[in-house]
Amino acid sequence: MPQTEDGRLFREMWVAGVRAHFPGEPKPGYVTPWEDTPEWERQAAAAVQGQVRQFLLVSEGHASRLSREQKGRFVATCWTAQMFKHFEAPKPGYVADWPDLPDWQKETDSDIFEAIEKSVE
Repeated sequence: MPQTEDGRLFREMWVAGVRAHFPGEPKPGYVTPWEDTPEWERQAAAAVQGQVRQFLLVSEGHASRLSREQKGRFVATCWTAQMFKHFEAPKPGYVADWPDLPDWQKETDSDIFEAIEKSVE
């Protein structure tokens, strides 16, 4: 799958997770369609999906045995690295550690890992 399609799939998974888990009405930027997503965010989404896929491959599928929380933490950590790549001084919310993330975001990150996992099987 081309990297740009990785980014699109990741973004679609993010939007679906936000719609499922966000309490109330999410910020418009959280559910922006792929076509309107900024280039840096497209690149970050593609990179994180590629990292998760590679993680699954190098573990020969055994990363699937991680807990749901561990899966979400991995996505969150990969995303944080991308924020440091794309921003000299990212907003604190962009680089918050797992315990500081809102529950809706933890659930969304876990959903993303599991969706990528299914796409690799």
